[in-house]
Amino acid sequence: MNSTFDDERVSFIRESAIREHVEAAFERHSRELGQLLPDIEIHHIGSTAVAGSLTKGDLDLQLRVAPEQFAHVDTVLACRFARNVGSRHSPTFSSFKDDGAAPPLGIQVTVIGGPEDFFFRMRDYLIKHPEENERYNDLKRRFEGALMREYRAAKSAFWDALEGKI
Repeated sequence: MNSTFDDERVSFIRESAIREHVEAAFERHSRELGQLLPDIEIHHIGSTAVAGSLTKGDLDLQLRVAPEQFAHVDTVLACRFARNVGSRHSPTFSSFKDDGAAPPLGIQVTVIGGPEDFFFRMRDYLIKHPEENERYNDLKRRFEGALMREYRAAKSAFWDALEGKI
């Protein structure tokens, strides 16, 4: 890890404060990606996709692709976006980002039915279970101003505990 990542602090805002801005960005990115890659599913995921959430303020997308499309989609996106080096890359998953976008953009590419094809289900679970979303918000409140790596470890534990329910 680099020292910048080690020293990064996490901060949250209510998704309602940026909802219109994020929805407009989602529509714009969906349109552009849909024209570039017409046979993919595009999902708005992450906390900005769940009403009442606390969020870091970024827009997260999941692009679900058929196994035979993955390499092509990965190559096309690598020409347009930076790889998220904080995420692993596999034959069924890749991650990209655009920190300069407004709001900052994260893109998770998953093979439909692959082991990493769960982000949209996490979103749906929090929408259907507002009490779990509030528990997730409580976790975020506890980590306000903490090191990003500490928050991410707690976030992983939260989702690991829910794994059988999603």
